[in-house]
Amino acid sequence: MQQDYPEVSETLITQTLPNGLRVLIVPKPDYHETYAQFAVDYGGIDTRYVPVGGSEMVQDPEGIAHFLEHKLFEKADHDAFDLFGATGASANAFTGATSTAYLFSTSQAVAENLTTLLDFVQDPYFTAQTVAKEKGIIGQEIQMYQDSPGWLLYYGILGNLYPDHPVAHDVTGSLESIDRITPEALYQAYQTFYQPSNMTLTIVGNVDPAALLALIEANQAAKSFAPATPITRGVAFDGDVATILPYRALNLPVVRPKSAVGLKGQRDIGGDQAGTRYQVAVRLLLEMLFGDSSPLYQDWYDRGLIDDSFDYDYQVARTFNYVTFAGDTEDPQALSDAIVAVLAQGADQPSLTEARFARLKQAGLGKYYQSLNSLERIAGQLSAQSFTAVNAFELADVMRAVTLDELKTIAGELFDLAAVSVCHVLPEVSE
Repeated sequence: MQQDYPEVSETLITQTLPNGLRVLIVPKPDYHETYAQFAVDYGGIDTRYVPVGGSEMVQDPEGIAHFLEHKLFEKADHDAFDLFGATGASANAFTGATSTAYLFSTSQAVAENLTTLLDFVQDPYFTAQTVAKEKGIIGQEIQMYQDSPGWLLYYGILGNLYPDHPVAHDVTGSLESIDRITPEALYQAYQTFYQPSNMTLTIVGNVDPAALLALIEANQAAKSFAPATPITRGVAFDGDVATILPYRALNLPVVRPKSAVGLKGQRDIGGDQAGTRYQVAVRLLLEMLFGDSSPLYQDWYDRGLIDDSFDYDYQVARTFNYVTFAGDTEDPQALSDAIVAVLAQGADQPSLTEARFARLKQAGLGKYYQSLNSLERIAGQLSAQSFTAVNAFELADVMRAVTLDELKTIAGELFDLAAVSVCHVLPEVSE
């Protein structure tokens, strides 16, 4: 199916193959580069599930999705990175809380690199020896993150907001959890989640869509896949504020303290038009109140309460959503108190004016149109939204439809002090 979006001069071609794989292609004839992303709806939180052929829930070790991502590159006689490198392509992969993606960018040999991408992701190879070797490599990565105060602050506030949900666990796992990973566990997770029907292939760039679709169809037809099986996951939406830990302090070897405030979302936000509109409205609301052009930001900066490190983040995924505010500060308690005081005002915010709303909406639209110049951004957004009912080329219409009254209504609901938690990173006290 081809759908044209004249307002942004984009065309999206979509096709679902007989094995269930979704293919999205955005031709960009004026570009030299092509970017491809092969994504699976499986991430760090998916450690409880009913495996293919089973009837009971299993509990995998934390970090297994990330471990699996690493291991898929390595085969019996080669490493997929070498195949990409031989053509001059740049390849990478990442694991998030709810998805894993494998990607490459190239200005040549698109068909060859696309074949490599499909083949290495769809050909798992795990042995006791290679798994043991990878534990040492990932163990070093885990220890590196444990030396990062910012990383520990982030997972500290998530641990406060979600003490009973796996989103609070580092996607890389722990030294103890990855030690329990076996080739059998990797194959079981792979067979359950890496079904073509649970995956999306997104390609953006100077390509011939018909030729690429023919290549992908032939590649998939030549492989044998088990029939698609519904996936039963063991993690439900967590919007419970009763479980929140209100405060945590981490004493670490830092010179400058850090402060974070977390706000747990209590509404399960769907992937439909209404859910997308809600997310756009929340992001506009946060930019109006806490963005670097806001009166609050300028006041806090002038007072020395924050510096350029201060930022907010809004994350929405299946089974959770939250807002975090964080930054370096000389007075972490004063900063967290100031943020909480703003949240306590609910919809009664002086900076929520029609003039400022109109200006920031226009700025947001400008940033959106600018993002369409990035092949990586287009592919990333389309891939992430491929498991929902809205795609990246429809966001401008959604943004235009949002009203200031919606933002005020959301502020009155979302800014619930019962859903707030605070985490500080403080310098270690010398004895």
